[in-house]
Amino acid sequence: MEKKTGKRKSVSGYRVITLTCETEPGKKVFVAGSFNDWKPEKQLVDKNNSGVYRCQLRLMPGEYQYKFVIDGNWCLDAENPNFIPNDFGTLNSLLLVREKEL
Repeated sequence: MEKKTGKRKSVSGYRVITLTCETEPGKKVFVAGSFNDWKPEKQLVDKNNSGVYRCQLRLMPGEYQYKFVIDGNWCLDAENPNFIPNDFGTLNSLLLVREKEL
C-alpha cells in the first residue's frame, strides 16, 4: 500500500505564468482564453487595493489566446503587444508560453 505524503507530484513541461492587469481598484477582473474554454472563471486579485490585479496559470508550452473580463467587459491586455484577430471581428491577446530553458 502506497503512503500519501501530502506532496504534489511535479508535472514536467508545465510553466507557471503570471498575468497582470492594471485598472481601477475595486473592479472584478477575470481572465478567459483558449486555455479554459473562454470561461471567465479565473479571477485576478488586487492584493494591495492598488489597481494591479494578478493571477497565475499553469500552462504547457504553446500559443494561447485570451482576454481580461473587467466588470463584465471583455478587454485586450493593454500591456501585451501580441494580439490576433478573432471570429467576432475584434482582437484577442496572444500569450506565447516557451519551453523551459535548461
